[in-house]
Amino acid sequence: MHLNFKKVTGEHRKEIEALKLFDAQANFIETTAECLREADELSFWRPVGIYDDTTLIGFAMYGYLPFLGEGQLWFDRLLIDKQYQHKGYGRAAVAALLKRLQQEYPSCSCVYLSVYEDNTAAIRLYRQAGFSFNGEYDTKGERIMVRMY
Repeated sequence: MHLNFKKVTGEHRKEIEALKLFDAQANFIETTAECLREADELSFWRPVGIYDDTTLIGFAMYGYLPFLGEGQLWFDRLLIDKQYQHKGYGRAAVAALLKRLQQEYPSCSCVYLSVYEDNTAAIRLYRQAGFSFNGEYDTKGERIMVRMY
């Protein structure tokens, strides 16, 4: 496994938009097309394709939100295509993305994410990566988790 991240560009966009989840996961995250439209409108979001060498296996989106409190770094979206799930990619992608965030945003001491309470697989994954619930909810009713660096 050799994970790397590529900024979503016009040439990769259709491939990113074609990523699929299992039907039972559809309510846990916006479609990649919706995520990319949001990133087009809000310049603080950084959408990336997740690749194993040259094979697209997933998508993530993160960004620094300066208008939240004193500013917050958010690991906002993570999607591993259904054909690559249960192969260790989620865990590896979270670890690699956290390392990337720490390098890109060295002044940030913590990173936030939100997750639906019934998304138990994601909660388990994020807890293993050092995230914990902070007792707050986002505007969509998702529970907020935080990880300190």
